[in-house]
Amino acid sequence: MARYTDPVCRLCRREGVKLFLKGERCYSDKCAIDRRAYPPGQHGQGRKRASEYGLQLREKQKARRVYGVLEKQFRAYYAEAARRKGITGDALLRMLEMRLDNVVFRLGFAASRAEARQLVKHGHFDVDGKRVDIPSYQIKVNQVVTVSEKSASSPRFKELLEAAESRTAPAWLERDIPTRQGKVLRVPAREEIDAPVTEQLIIEYYSR
Repeated sequence: MARYTDPVCRLCRREGVKLFLKGERCYSDKCAIDRRAYPPGQHGQGRKRASEYGLQLREKQKARRVYGVLEKQFRAYYAEAARRKGITGDALLRMLEMRLDNVVFRLGFAASRAEARQLVKHGHFDVDGKRVDIPSYQIKVNQVVTVSEKSASSPRFKELLEAAESRTAPAWLERDIPTRQGKVLRVPAREEIDAPVTEQLIIEYYSR
């Protein structure tokens, strides 16, 4: 499956906002957008004001990059959100938040969503006692995500679990670091989703 492999700091600079794609680096003085707060490329400092379509496109791209989703898959999420009852934008963000890789990241079991996606693919997590290696797997309420016993002994997971103690898990998740477990208590409310996106612009983009 295709995947973006170029420097991800360029993505933050292109969108003009921190997308927190590099874990701890994003909180340090090495953050690229803090050093060069303009789009990459030789014309980055001379871009013109975006049109209405341009604003919608950038918002869609920003959401895709935050969650690490390709265009075809993102469009499928939108189509499913449009079929559901309620506000389409809220439904879209909730589905993205309930992806297994995102839940692993929110629990603090990975430093970034990209690392969470890789760890899930390599089979380091169980869902309700069964190994799941699909990053896009939709977690349901009351399901339990656990770092596998074999994986927990690795140096990297020891670092991650120690770092997780200083990070607060969202209110819609319940985390128990000693047992390496996290449980989904409920679907997150819109105000609990801190992704820096304006979902209405995304809906307008796909509704053209």
